[in-house]
Amino acid sequence: MLDKWLEKLRWLGHDSFVYGGSAVVYFDPWQLKAEEDLPVADIVLVSHEHGDHCSPDDVARVSGPNTVVVASQTAAPQLQGDVRVMCPGDELTIGNVVVRAVPAYNVNKFRSPGNPFHPQGALHNGYVVTVDDVCVYFAGDTDHIPEMAQVSCDVALLPVSGTYVMTADEAAEAAQVIQPTVAVPMHYGVVAGTPDDALRFQELCGGTVKIY
Repeated sequence: MLDKWLEKLRWLGHDSFVYGGSAVVYFDPWQLKAEEDLPVADIVLVSHEHGDHCSPDDVARVSGPNTVVVASQTAAPQLQGDVRVMCPGDELTIGNVVVRAVPAYNVNKFRSPGNPFHPQGALHNGYVVTVDDVCVYFAGDTDHIPEMAQVSCDVALLPVSGTYVMTADEAAEAAQVIQPTVAVPMHYGVVAGTPDDALRFQELCGGTVKIY
């Protein structure tokens, strides 16, 4: 069943994914290609307000009259439509999809001393989403944080580029804690990182990694 679920998951670059099963769920849609044939969203999840994650134009492009947009409290004011604010610890059921917001923040990535790119106090989100009997963890922009020990999932979408998020080595350590059936690297190739980071992550984690 998980193989069929993964066939319905598409990486759209950077941290952007769409799952096209019984519900169409987007994760941080950004820089969507004009020529790409994309389904209308049932749910759009936006992790935080940074421009490579919260793109009002891209959210609007995939939204229809019944789309629910779920966003962090910092991203929500930029977005239009049926916008639901979630903070870490909140849970929401939308149709047959259960969404839980979880923490995402830096512990060792700083723009200046003591000033992390993604501060814990900003209440940025990762999301744990259950859809079609599969639980997927979208980590958002984060380091390996203690709260990951509380995440249980089938699929983990983990950033690997370093600079603003976990390095490939740190992401592999996080995967060892989370123990997903499948881990998928993201956050490389545009803002930071290269495909080599995804390959490094795969080398460290072995056969549990799927690179899109």
